[in-house]
Formats: sequence, C-alpha cells, structure tokens
Amino acid sequence: MIKVVIAEDDYRVARIHEEFIEKIAGAEVTGKALNAKATLELLEERSVDLLIMDIYMPDRLGSTLLPEIRKKYPHVDVIMISASNEKEQVEQSLRNGVIDYIIKPVSFERFNTAIKEYQKKKSLLNQKNELDQDLIDHFFRRTGQTTMDHKFPKGIDPLTLSKVKEILQEKKAGMNAVEIGSQMGASRTTARRYLEYLVSTGEASAELEYGIVGRPERKYYMD
Repeated sequence: MIKVVIAEDDYRVARIHEEFIEKIAGAEVTGKALNAKATLELLEERSVDLLIMDIYMPDRLGSTLLPEIRKKYPHVDVIMISASNEKEQVEQSLRNGVIDYIIKPVSFERFNTAIKEYQKKKSLLNQKNELDQDLIDHFFRRTGQTTMDHKFPKGIDPLTLSKVKEILQEKKAGMNAVEIGSQMGASRTTARRYLEYLVSTGEASAELEYGIVGRPERKYYMD
C-alpha cells in the first residue's frame, strides 16, 4: 500500500486529489497539509512513500522545500502538481528529484497514470536487489510514451487503444469483450484484440467469468 500525503493550500483541490487516490487500488492518503510548515510536520510524524505537492503555498514555495525533503526524508518521492508552467520552476523541481510534474487542472487519467507508474517502479525496486540493463530501461521508460516513441503491432490503432483503456478505467468492476465492443462501436472480435493486447503489455488483466448458461467469458480489468 502506497502511503500518500497531499500538500495543497486549496482544500477543495486537495479533496479532489484525495478522491482520485481513493479510486486507485493500492494507494491511500495518510494526511493533507495546507502549507509548507504542516507538510514538513507530516513527513516527520507519519510513514510516507509519496508526497503530492503544490508549488504555491502561503508560507513557502513548494519547490524550495525539495532540497530539505531530499536531505531529511530521502525515502519520500515527490510528484509536483501546480498551475505553474514556468521553465524555471519546472527545471528546479526536476533537478531536485521530483518523479513527475503535472500542470493544473489535473485530469484523473493523467493523475492515475502518474500514480500507477510510481507503483510499478516502486514494486520493481522492492522485488530486486540487483537490476540488469533491461530492468533499468523499463524503470526509466514511461507507460505514457507518445505514438512516435512506440510502434504498435499490426491491427492496433493507438487512438482506438486509448479509447479502450479509457472505457476500462471507468469500469472498475471489469468488462467483457461484448460490453467493450458495444461502447466503442466495434465487434467483439475487434474489442478482444485490443483487450488481449493490453493484457500482453501488463496494462490489463483478465479472468474467466462463468455465467448461468453458455461458455465462460473473459472479463478484463485495468491494472
């Protein structure tokens, strides 16, 4: 379970981010802070894996906290979420070790991608004492690569694939190929091709669902 602290001076935005976390399996919010002072106090008092922090807080810029956090709490990873897209702020955050930088307003899809990516990388590090080059390359490669960086197999269109992923993410209880096909306006065969591709890349999982009559149907879930 990933322990998350949210540092955000707008309590309404903090609540939105908390609701995002509540939708993601394997992550939970253990505290929220409205300013820099409270953020440091939470990091001192609680077990924290991930800090989601805004730059603009009433008593101090979040970006100026980073060196102190890196020194005192080297085990805490940081995702910066801010309305600031100024080059200086972004560069300062990256140089001080943030694992992601997201510009407000934040969509759930982008937020979910960041947390899932973090969970995968943390799990990888926890499972291995030594990493070979392939695993290191996997660690630094983001799942959100552009289509220019990634070649899809024949029959897999990136835009359609994105739609299938979006549908699956909204349905936490899982869906079969017929249900997916109906929502995306395609046949069950086409839907199954995309779903099986997601299973092969590790982005989704499948299990057999037995009905009252007929053959069992594979049900798919986003991981």
